[in-house]
Amino acid sequence: MTTPAWILDIFAALMLVVAAVSAARLVAARPWVHGAAVAGPAGPDVDVAHLLMAIAMAGMLTASLTTLPNTAWDVIFALMTAWFAWRVWRDSRANGVRALAGGHCAPHLVHSAAMLYMFTALAAPVGGGSGMAGMGASGGSAMQTLAYPTLAFIFALILVGYSAWDLDQLSGRRYVLTGAGIPLVQAHVPAMAGAESAGIALTGAAGTGDAATASAEPAVGPLPARSRGSGPGVRALLLSPGTTVGCRIVMGITMAFMLVIMI
Repeated sequence: MTTPAWILDIFAALMLVVAAVSAARLVAARPWVHGAAVAGPAGPDVDVAHLLMAIAMAGMLTASLTTLPNTAWDVIFALMTAWFAWRVWRDSRANGVRALAGGHCAPHLVHSAAMLYMFTALAAPVGGGSGMAGMGASGGSAMQTLAYPTLAFIFALILVGYSAWDLDQLSGRRYVLTGAGIPLVQAHVPAMAGAESAGIALTGAAGTGDAATASAEPAVGPLPARSRGSGPGVRALLLSPGTTVGCRIVMGITMAFMLVIMI
């Protein structure tokens, strides 16, 4: 199967953008200074995984970019697969099957396993050479193919499914474009404001004030410090869970495309 080189170049450019965003997130978050990973889909291990996978896929998609030898990528993606498998197993102990259906680590496990499969099942390029020399040779010649094409098709279906699920969650504003550390679901903020208003009304109606205020204050509490800001800035947008999920969608679609054209 042949694919126009300009299509491969577009996907390679998208992967370089994802790599740049992931690197920028790591620099902005500075996990080596702040320590603990951010809860949800936006941890530093996810950014490292996105960075490495994006570079590897860009190298596979275009012959003009030379990355690491195939054996190095094999080791990297084997370690990533083991890491996210452990995280999914740990999540499954707390959340059961929901860790597979809607967990944050399950898509990354599939991504890592799919990358490991692509590098181990890809036919050796003509002429030997280290690393991926691009999925298609110059002049539109035939592309390299994958062994066990049924497995490639299954991976592609799962990747498309996770990408569609992420896109639905992103469009439904489950992942809000705000700074890291703010809860993903912001529906409780209006509820708290409503509870505070109800407490004030109750205080006025009762006339005594002290008893009603005492019963209302523990349920309301102060708003989180980070939610009092004037709005998300560039750094907050960069570190938002929505940005991470957006990168994951682009990578999942690109990975599924690569698997299909190499079947």
